[in-house]
Amino acid sequence: MFNKNIDEEKKSSEIDDIDRQLIIATQKGLPLDPRPYNEVAKKLGITASEVRQRLELMLERKIIRRIGAVPNHYRLGYRANGMTVWDVPDRKITELGKKVGTLEFVSHCYQRPRHLPEWPYNLFAMVHAKDRSEAMKMTDKIAALLGKDNHGHDVLFSTRILKKSGLRLVSKTNDY
Repeated sequence: MFNKNIDEEKKSSEIDDIDRQLIIATQKGLPLDPRPYNEVAKKLGITASEVRQRLELMLERKIIRRIGAVPNHYRLGYRANGMTVWDVPDRKITELGKKVGTLEFVSHCYQRPRHLPEWPYNLFAMVHAKDRSEAMKMTDKIAALLGKDNHGHDVLFSTRILKKSGLRLVSKTNDY
């Protein structure tokens, strides 16, 4: 059973064999089941509670970044996916980024370095819409929110779906 004693021992960035198996078992997604942690637990021979505890601890230790859904926007009917890019004052980027990131139609928002003179943009916000006209209306809403802090922007529309995956661990036995 996973308990606080193990928690204390696992403060470093090292993972044990069960953590490694857990990452391998979940890195391509959780089972489509009403109780996905129970299914993972069965495969690993541990309890669902231990699965949750281990995942929480790996999140805290920043071994894994997040547990979340990765929707296929195209299959959901969102075909006008645009990365809006903004030139905003560097001194206000945290404040403005938080405001833009809270908009219901923005899936993610982050700062990136400028590459002057060709690339003046430092704030990026992804929008997903049914068509380009709708995406441009969303862009207009972001522009209105930014107001006088908007020193220019553009929208880079997706032309194809890229593989959405990060680093993957490989099982020694390839049974996951």
